[in-house]
Amino acid sequence: MSATDQEAAERPPAKRARKGGLGKRILKSTGLILALPATLLMAGVGYALFELATNRPDDSPEHEARKEEYVSELSATMPVSGETPNVLLVHYDDLGYGDLGFMGDTPIQTPNLDALAADGVVMTNYHAPSAVCTPSRAALLTGRMAPRAAVPDVLFPNEGVTSLINVVTGTFGLTQAELTIPDILQASGYDTAMIGKWHIGDTEGSTPNDFGFDSFLGSLYSNDMVPFQIYEDREVVLETVDQTQLDELYTDRAVEFVGAAGETEDPFFLYFAHNFPHEPLYAAAENQGRSDAGLYGDVVEGLDDGIGRIVDELEATGQLDNTIIMVTSDNGPWFQGDGGDHRGRKGSISEGGTLVPFLVHWPEGIEGGRTVDTMAMGTDVLPTLLDWLDIPAPTDRTLDGTSMAPVLAGTSDTVSEFYYYYASKKLLAVSDGRFKYYAAQPYLYGVSGTSFATPFSKGPWLFDLDADPSESYDVIERYPEAAAALAAELERRNAETDENPRGWKD
Repeated sequence: MSATDQEAAERPPAKRARKGGLGKRILKSTGLILALPATLLMAGVGYALFELATNRPDDSPEHEARKEEYVSELSATMPVSGETPNVLLVHYDDLGYGDLGFMGDTPIQTPNLDALAADGVVMTNYHAPSAVCTPSRAALLTGRMAPRAAVPDVLFPNEGVTSLINVVTGTFGLTQAELTIPDILQASGYDTAMIGKWHIGDTEGSTPNDFGFDSFLGSLYSNDMVPFQIYEDREVVLETVDQTQLDELYTDRAVEFVGAAGETEDPFFLYFAHNFPHEPLYAAAENQGRSDAGLYGDVVEGLDDGIGRIVDELEATGQLDNTIIMVTSDNGPWFQGDGGDHRGRKGSISEGGTLVPFLVHWPEGIEGGRTVDTMAMGTDVLPTLLDWLDIPAPTDRTLDGTSMAPVLAGTSDTVSEFYYYYASKKLLAVSDGRFKYYAAQPYLYGVSGTSFATPFSKGPWLFDLDADPSESYDVIERYPEAAAALAAELERRNAETDENPRGWKD
């Protein structure tokens, strides 16, 4: 056989070998690709099981004891009299910055709230402490940002499968170590009541009656969660809720409470935390179709009617002038509602997710008919009440809020030096009132008509909120010193939190 014939004879096997090698490589690569999701799934399951096995509420028994000492001392030393003001804190759910008449041009008619605003003080630069409900509510009632209060994420019903999300993320209900506005006011001689949505715990030790409320009527969760039930104190009184009647139920009870309070010498604290206008939306039959803003507007106009009834009862019983009324929302609007000329909505730490309406009405305590554009946040409510009521602050814990009393009195133009924007336990942005600095973070770009969004890494960003309240233009290159100062504050705050997550003091 010639050399040429021999080469030709040997060529086909060589080709087959190459084909076989290529096939093996393809199969191997395909196997690796297919194995990757399974590996990631196994890793995710392993992580979840580990978190389920190890996560526990941070009960902090030492500071629970310190809390008890504090409230006992208040009970022994805080006299109340007929001159002590009542407190009505109205907290709506997902109400947008531009949804009320006194906040700007809106098709929604809110004459009763507008009247309170006209005789009170409107804060146009007031922020909810979180862009979602549970951490926002925890921060409002404790004066501490949600990670300090150990309630950084949304809670789900404890009896459902979704409660596993809480355990995996390490989110539990408010613990007895935390001190709330009703704890303090109850100890100071106030009759305390809550009507509406709680959503910061449904297990023993974390419900409204465990935190200073003498009475509670309402729900433990949002109106889109299952089971949605109405409790009276610790007992379920409505297993099935007709939500078209929910506003009437809450308002009737509020009017009844205010009327009864007018017959006593003790001041009252009423936390009126409505479930609406959180979706799903329901309006009473007589309110359906009344608003040019559709069903959402029908609901909000019904809420305004309720405030009108409560205010009328305060006036009829001679309590209006010496009642501190505060009205606000837990975060920006969800799928409906007007976030104003601001980037983002509920769930976003952009201004549209946290900037919300706020008014305070107290004829005997503050001069009305004013608008204030100083930056403030929900964590400032508790320190403000302590200031107005001359109640000493606790000494064993850090309060993130600062009293708004000097600003509301017109003697100061600053509340706090810095404000912090958290998403879960992560600090994403810091503001000094004018500038807002964002650290680099994921940004989702969605396209209408598709069911997915493309993630990008964006930032750091700096926005000049005075010139650009809609956060449309990054000015980090124009103001490098401002960006550096806020970046340094973000790092300082993170270091402080890493060292002392709950902000406990000796």
